[in-house]
Amino acid sequence: MPPADPVVAGTGVAGGTARHEDLMRRFSARNYAPLPVVIARGAGAWVEDVEGRRYLDLLSAYSALNFGHCHPEIVATFLQQAQTLTLTSRAFHNDQLGPFCAELALLCDQDLVLPMNTGAEAVETALKTARKWGEKVKGVPAGQGEILACEGNFHGRTISIVSFSDDAQYRDGFGPFTPGFTLIPYGDSAALERAITPRTVAFLVEPIQGEGGIVVPPAGYLRAAREICARHRVLFMADEIQTGLGRTGRMFACDHEDVVPDVLILGKALGGGMLPVSAVLASGEILGVFHPGDHGSTFGGNPLACAVARTALRLLKRDRLAERAAALGEAFMRRLRAMPSSVVKEVRGKGLLIGIELKPEAGPAKVFARRLMDEGVLCKDTVASVLRIAPPLVIEPSDLDWAYERIARVLQ
Repeated sequence: MPPADPVVAGTGVAGGTARHEDLMRRFSARNYAPLPVVIARGAGAWVEDVEGRRYLDLLSAYSALNFGHCHPEIVATFLQQAQTLTLTSRAFHNDQLGPFCAELALLCDQDLVLPMNTGAEAVETALKTARKWGEKVKGVPAGQGEILACEGNFHGRTISIVSFSDDAQYRDGFGPFTPGFTLIPYGDSAALERAITPRTVAFLVEPIQGEGGIVVPPAGYLRAAREICARHRVLFMADEIQTGLGRTGRMFACDHEDVVPDVLILGKALGGGMLPVSAVLASGEILGVFHPGDHGSTFGGNPLACAVARTALRLLKRDRLAERAAALGEAFMRRLRAMPSSVVKEVRGKGLLIGIELKPEAGPAKVFARRLMDEGVLCKDTVASVLRIAPPLVIEPSDLDWAYERIARVLQ
């Protein structure tokens, strides 16, 4: 255990929450507005705060905790690898990176893997990949490659990524922005075809928009978009950072329409809820545009992250978590849709990625998230009117029953 820090001394049971909130107000930049709960420990789908209160986690760190909190096998891998080798940089090989790349490539039906750390880094890597492929392989004139993205998207918060966001807050004060991006309506394949020009190198899309409000596109949209991109020699790039690795009831959300993207972007759950691990996967032609020195990351592909990710992938397949998410999610959404409520407009999603959209007269969703917290259920609003329900894929059916009773009570 680390030594006691005098700055946070006295943050035990008595007044613990207030003390931690005061420290955050005094010393942390205000770039988040968390619920007033200070989590101290977790196991599976449950967490406990500094006051000793227990909560059911229905957010799972925005789908990074598909395996739940502190999964014992992932923790064991972490501890073993942490005592063996943690970091070499990419100046040298390490004995975990090669096996990780091989296992992930085979799982995803892709040739090559480019490992990174955070999801935003992976998206940036995909953008660089598309531009370089467009220039070196497709033959688009230098500096003229254009990437299409969707209205309502969320792919991260770097300067380049917010350059093609249509959320005013994400852009406010951060200009000038990176050029070369065009937004089109989400779920509209005809709009995609109209927007493609000879300079278009890629189309970046979320199979289900998470931050946009758990927006599920019309059936057949992904398949149509994939066909359009192939016909025009445009890279179809799927951001499966939140929807991938079992979350929606299939290994990847694109699998619902039997679509294999040209470029697959993964993150969040890839790190087993322990470490930031992300990756870009594509064919040899596409990722083959990179040469030593073109792109990199000191921590990308580090042995600790790779070992943890390998265990996460093994558990994902062994425990059939995608199938579990499909069965539990279908049953839970069926109950939510039948739930008596005067404030719910729609329940939508796939697997265990569920959005509960509230009617305008109900007021902001964040108010209901706070009421659910008081009932022992943790979730969060996304956009003003939607509650996001995304529990760990290891959650027990009895826990979902417990959650339903409280959700029904709050939303009545």
